[in-house]
Amino acid sequence: MSTVSRSPGVCARCAVLSGSCCTLVPGQEDLCFPLSDVEMDRIRDIAGARGWFVQEPNSASFVHHLDRLFPGEEEQIRILFPLRRHHFRLATGPDGRCALLGENGCTLPVEARPYYCRLFPVWLSGEKLFVLAGQCLAVKEATGTARLLDSVNLSRPAARDMHARLRLAWGLPPRPEMPNVTLRLQRNPQ
Repeated sequence: MSTVSRSPGVCARCAVLSGSCCTLVPGQEDLCFPLSDVEMDRIRDIAGARGWFVQEPNSASFVHHLDRLFPGEEEQIRILFPLRRHHFRLATGPDGRCALLGENGCTLPVEARPYYCRLFPVWLSGEKLFVLAGQCLAVKEATGTARLLDSVNLSRPAARDMHARLRLAWGLPPRPEMPNVTLRLQRNPQ
């Protein structure tokens, strides 16, 4: 696996300074996004099968967090992530840093990263694009949404497409604002 970062400059600088979006605060693991089979297969294809994932319980706080991100879809979230079951997330080290975070940012090529990682620091609800709060260096440095998107090499159409792909990979149904999104969900043969 290549350790050369293909991250946008601001993300690589942030990884060196704090790794904010790539670091979990101990005890807040249930705020980490789940991974779909498609995303895990893509990571394995690039990085190998070396323990990049952790099995995490579908806790009440985890499900509540997803409910807040997908308002009006609480029933579907509970079907996809039932309590007393589990999901997979990216593994982290003892310091909370993502196992795939290198000294120059993410060690994965952009196209192999989980959808949420490629979307951060933005989120969509319907057609509305939101900037997520937190310690994101790109958010701190940007002077407006257009500059923020540019600094993380993302456009509004690309963000909409990425969000739609994330939904489909997790099993959430397409939304009316997603007319042209398709995703091959077949697992890669090994």
